[in-house]
Amino acid sequence: MSSNTPIKMIVGLGNPGNDYERTRHNAGFWLVDEVANDFRATFAQEKAFFGSVAKARVGSEQIVMAKPQTYMNRSGQCVGALARFYKLAPESILVLHDELDLMPGLVKVKQGGGHAGHNGLRDIQSALGSPNFWRLRIGIGHPRTLGLQQEVADFVLHQPRREEQTQIDAAITRCRAVMPLFIAGDIAKATAQLHRDNPA
Repeated sequence: MSSNTPIKMIVGLGNPGNDYERTRHNAGFWLVDEVANDFRATFAQEKAFFGSVAKARVGSEQIVMAKPQTYMNRSGQCVGALARFYKLAPESILVLHDELDLMPGLVKVKQGGGHAGHNGLRDIQSALGSPNFWRLRIGIGHPRTLGLQQEVADFVLHQPRREEQTQIDAAITRCRAVMPLFIAGDIAKATAQLHRDNPA
């Protein structure tokens, strides 16, 4: 798989509405909001694309950012519609999402693979007809590894505890710093930097 294809679209996953705004499942929204701010772009609701969309010029590249507004399990509607409209290959799409298998503060980059039960990833894979999009996995921890008795479905729809939020926010700051590398197609360098700087 190629790691030097420039990223043309950055998608943050989450659930729309104030009730979900600060919940763990919305970590992808948190990051894409910050990235849009960094690139001085503003999200606007676009019904044709089933989501909020922002556009920015980064160097010589035109970048599209999106937040699906269909709830997590239908995220592919937005991603598929944008990919078709802008004629984007899966390899040029970066999806930002919460990851149960990583502790808060950790970040991992991967291309392709399965969805590990993440309903947003499952729907995007179905809509694109390919698993070959990039994923930026933002650790939120798992209730078992964090010593909580919650079921996973309940856990992801609650706010992180204060220490976890601090760790997630630090991870998001690190992700923001490497976004220009993703857009330039230097995904190997972005990945190496993020993985190297993960807390021990």
